[in-house]
This record gives sequence, C-alpha cells and structure tokens, in this order.
Amino acid sequence: MIKRLLSYLFPITIFEKKSSISENLEVTWNNGKLVLDSKNTNYSYGSLQKVLRKGLSYIGFDKISTMNEILVLGVAGGSVVKTLVDEIKCKAYIIGVEIDESVIEISNTYFGLDKIPNYKTVIADASQFVSETTRTYDLIIIDIFHDSKMPDFLFSQEFINAIKKIVTKNGFILFNTMLLDETNETRNVDFMKHFEKDIYICKTFSNVEYYNQLIIIEKNKID
Repeated sequence: MIKRLLSYLFPITIFEKKSSISENLEVTWNNGKLVLDSKNTNYSYGSLQKVLRKGLSYIGFDKISTMNEILVLGVAGGSVVKTLVDEIKCKAYIIGVEIDESVIEISNTYFGLDKIPNYKTVIADASQFVSETTRTYDLIIIDIFHDSKMPDFLFSQEFINAIKKIVTKNGFILFNTMLLDETNETRNVDFMKHFEKDIYICKTFSNVEYYNQLIIIEKNKID
C-alpha cells in the first residue's frame, strides 16, 4: 500500500526480469497502478491500454459486447483483455497469442490474466498461429512489438493473407502501429493496399498517445 501511494510521486519498480525476446521487463507502480514496461516502451496498463481502448471505442463497445470469438496477437500483460472483459463486459471466447513466455508468467502473477474464465493464452509465434488456426474471429487485435520495434512479418503478404482468411464477415481487425518516421507511414499505406476496397473498409487514427497509429479494418463482404 505504501509503494502504491508513493507511486503518485514517482514510479516504483517492484519486479524486473530479463527476457530473450523483450529484453528487460519491469513491473512498476505508477500513479497508483501496476504497469508492465519493456526497456523503452509501455507493454500494458499504461499508455498502451489507453491506445487500444480508443481503438475498441472506435469499433464500438456495443458491437464488441456481442461478439463470439476474439483473437489477440501480442498479449503482454493482458490489459486489452481486461478492457474487453471488465469494461466492455465481453462474453466472447478470447484467445491470446504471445511468443514471450516470460511476459505471460508476469501477467499471470501480477495481473491475474489466468483468472479470466473466458480467456486462454497460447504460447506461439503469431505468424505461425494465424496460418494454422482453423477458427475464425469476429475481432483480431494485433499489438506485437519487440520493445519499441514492430517485426517485419506483420507487413508480409503471407501474414496479411492469413488474417484476411480468418476474420469473419462483418468482423474487424484492430492493428496498433507506431509512426516514427516517413518510412513507417509508407509501410502502413502499403499494408492497407492489400485489403480490397470492395470487401474491406480501412480507417486510420493517427497521433493516438503521440506516436501510435491505429488501423481499423472491417470486412463487409465474403471474399
């Protein structure tokens, strides 16, 4: 309790762990809340939770609350799962895919992710998971970073084809990206060109918590 109160004055780190994938991971009390950070960026429950919450609000909480299956690619501490379950009251079956087992250990211990009844974590590579899954999803949330960098596979033709295949008719893709330079802007424009205009509706929301650009894609026809 004392650490929590003091965190309104300055952040207090209570746990650190090295990760082969995310480098350094830290659990910190910050302004009375536990957050999960990597070396250079917030992973969960800080600014990232605000970013993804805004993305979900753009889609519409009412729509999300009636969905049946949701896929989260990149779980970290699971703040977006908590938003879905606690705030939106989503009853959907939620699958979270995370490659970093150390992150999941932390999220279970400090954030109670494994206590959510309609949620399951899968430790796997996201690109392999989407190419092999036989399920389809009403909402696919993509939030994959290695510290502050986005892996190249997210923008590959193979990955894009896979997510197009597994999103349901009238389903949504919510993709959290970072724009740090003009190259990133071009990368995002090229990404959206892969979604045919007669099948998908693409929207972007820029400058979300400074550097984030949210890409929201709605599939409105069967391809």
